[in-house]
Amino acid sequence: MRRSPTLVPQDGADQDTYVVLSDLGRLGRVWCEADEEDTDREALIRDLMKDQYSHPARIVAFNTTEGWSRDVTEEIAEEVWTRCSEIGEIPASVQSLLETVGKL
Repeated sequence: MRRSPTLVPQDGADQDTYVVLSDLGRLGRVWCEADEEDTDREALIRDLMKDQYSHPARIVAFNTTEGWSRDVTEEIAEEVWTRCSEIGEIPASVQSLLETVGKL
């Protein structure tokens, strides 16, 4: 039986992992691929600020070692909003995310 590749980082598996659901309009929604080392909170926020995601609609965090998962969309949007306010610029790809959570 073939095994699917894991989403969980192999080194330091006891960490929070973040994944993004992007809305591609009439093509539907897709979970974005990410390099294993770029699934932590700070990398996610950095990539959102650099327009690396196309129309992020939902963000989920999980930790398999601790056995939990949760929707962190509003929490991450709040952090992105704070950083955007500091630099005075909103990346185009996160505008709809900020609108969804009531920041714009």
